[in-house]
Amino acid sequence: MSASTAGIELPRVHRRLAAAVELLSSMRFAIALLSVICIASVVGTVLKQHEPVNNYVNQFGPFWYEVFAALDLYSVYSAWWFLLILAFLVVSTTLCIVRNTPKILADLRQFKEHVREQSLQAFHHKAQAELTEAPRAAAERIGQALLRRGWKVRLQERHTADGPGWMVAAKAGAANKLGYLAAHAAIVIICIGGLLDGDLIVRMQLWFGGKEPFRGGGLMAEVPDKHRLSDANPTFRGNLLVTEGTRAGIAVLQQPEGVVLQELPFEVELKKFIVEYYDTGMPRLFASDIVIHDRYTGQARPARVEVNHPVEHRGIAIYQSSFDDGGSLVKLRALPMGAAVRPFEVQGRIGEATTLTNGEQRLRLEFTGLRVINVENLSAAGSRGSGADVRQVDLRQAIEARLGAGNKTVQTRELRNVGPSVTYKLRDEAGQAREFHNYMLPIELEGQRVYLLGVRESPQEPFRYLRAPVDENDGLDGFVRLRAALADPGLRALAAQRYAAQASAEQPEAVRTALLGSARRAIDLFAGDDPELERLPRGDAPRLGGLLALSAFIEAHIPDAERERFSDVLLRILNGTLFELYQLSRAQAGLAPAARDEATAAFMTQAVLALSDAFFYPAPLVLQLSDYEQVQASVFQVARAPGKTIVYAGCVLLIIGVFAMLYVRERRLWVWLAPAPGGARALMALSSNRKLLDNDREFETLSRLLQPALAQETAR
Repeated sequence: MSASTAGIELPRVHRRLAAAVELLSSMRFAIALLSVICIASVVGTVLKQHEPVNNYVNQFGPFWYEVFAALDLYSVYSAWWFLLILAFLVVSTTLCIVRNTPKILADLRQFKEHVREQSLQAFHHKAQAELTEAPRAAAERIGQALLRRGWKVRLQERHTADGPGWMVAAKAGAANKLGYLAAHAAIVIICIGGLLDGDLIVRMQLWFGGKEPFRGGGLMAEVPDKHRLSDANPTFRGNLLVTEGTRAGIAVLQQPEGVVLQELPFEVELKKFIVEYYDTGMPRLFASDIVIHDRYTGQARPARVEVNHPVEHRGIAIYQSSFDDGGSLVKLRALPMGAAVRPFEVQGRIGEATTLTNGEQRLRLEFTGLRVINVENLSAAGSRGSGADVRQVDLRQAIEARLGAGNKTVQTRELRNVGPSVTYKLRDEAGQAREFHNYMLPIELEGQRVYLLGVRESPQEPFRYLRAPVDENDGLDGFVRLRAALADPGLRALAAQRYAAQASAEQPEAVRTALLGSARRAIDLFAGDDPELERLPRGDAPRLGGLLALSAFIEAHIPDAERERFSDVLLRILNGTLFELYQLSRAQAGLAPAARDEATAAFMTQAVLALSDAFFYPAPLVLQLSDYEQVQASVFQVARAPGKTIVYAGCVLLIIGVFAMLYVRERRLWVWLAPAPGGARALMALSSNRKLLDNDREFETLSRLLQPALAQETAR
């Protein structure tokens, strides 16, 4: 007997109702539902779930964001249509089991000993023999031999014209049919467990229990009760953020329309969050020393939560999910990137914001992140591209370059902790924000100590870094003073005069005048303050200046044959003028003139590149991390999952069922012993639900039972 793929037929009801029941209980309908669920699971795997709305809008655009949102593709596993399909799959599979179970159980009890001799002749595996034994004696001998081999046997006596004959009916491998029931029952059990542990119970409370998602902000204590779920909620899974030295007892359940607050029967106090790192900078251990305060008994229970080692209290498991900043205090030093404004201090806590203004322009400063440890690859092989090009420099490029093919691992890596870094956003009055990532300490790259000033336009982009050289005090003040002097027309003119006077001291007046004009033109072009720049193409640059402006000027006015020679002369003039400008900036600050040595030359070389790329740095100031007080926070996942045990049981049942269906062969054997002169005439036939070579070998062994001498030899 094989399982039918058709559905339950109801002959005495309405035709449409009967057709619906037949379709719902058919195996083809269940397979179709399984296919749809698999496709939806692929979508849920490829498309990141429960991301912020802005991420989806930036990735797909407003139109497709609305289309995908209408289909609940951003929360596939809790979408109403996914849960509905899952419910239909449970019903359909259950009806399949109900339809086939009586037939399977009846088939397990039957030996089918009433089969006719003519039917046995049609089997593929059959054998005949003449025995010297009486039919009954032969039937008892063969039956006992089959019992010893693990077969279940039934003997039947039949009356024939020549006398009484005996039918030996045996069967083995009945677990194959039970495997069918176990596998299908496992699907139902796993789906029920998944529905219990999924979002269905929370959704039902939102649909029918008068609860609503919360879309606003503020303190959790001020959120109304209609946005809260009772601590008696039978199933949920949410996140709990606890800062060191504080306690929390309300979890946050993410929903497509907002969040729902889940009351817990206890509070979690975080004593200390522990994170340990490997030498490569990868985290080695996340752990939280906590105290669980029971709301009902007042008991305080200390515990330690680690990754893959949760703690359970009142049926709620507490998992170590991740960690976050708990509101660290950061002190930043604001260095203007152009105007001659004195540096000033600003401080705030991570997660908070403040306002910066110069009277006309207002910027909102948002403190977004503090990272105390930054392990980067600083090998020469990983440092490629321009030494200061803010469009190309990326510290993580070297590490990413070694991912993938195994042949990349032969390159050396120089991993080093480069110290703390701060991340912040500057948001203008129109609401547009750029994210910045600045390191607290200078980093030595290619023999030059530089500060890395990162920027990106959106979270999907990698940070691009501007390399600003350090001065003799290992600080940014020298570069900032030079940047401010470059923005001053008076200082530029004075620097050009000093350079022309020194470079042409013994030259005629006409030469000095021409050199002075070239020096002023070169530094004005480099500063982006020349009328000619308005007529030159600027490409994708926000403002034409730096080396890009000099290149555009040369391409517009100098013939191809003379460009190389003219560029060399112009760069020498520019470097000399910028050096004089640097000396003037130091004099204004009351510092001694810079020495003409290798250190100053290296500083000026990097400064020229950094000043050129500073035109791509979209901020009027740099916020340098000067001090911080770190406060850690731990992110726990709290889950009450009553369906977990059900799912585990279903998985065990599914494994048993699949193995039974794949590796257990159902076999039936018949031996008809008809009376004959001098003994009995035997006919043996074997059937199996699978065509395998094992059937041939097994039948060859069983056919020896028809010959007593061979049977005894086989038994020995």
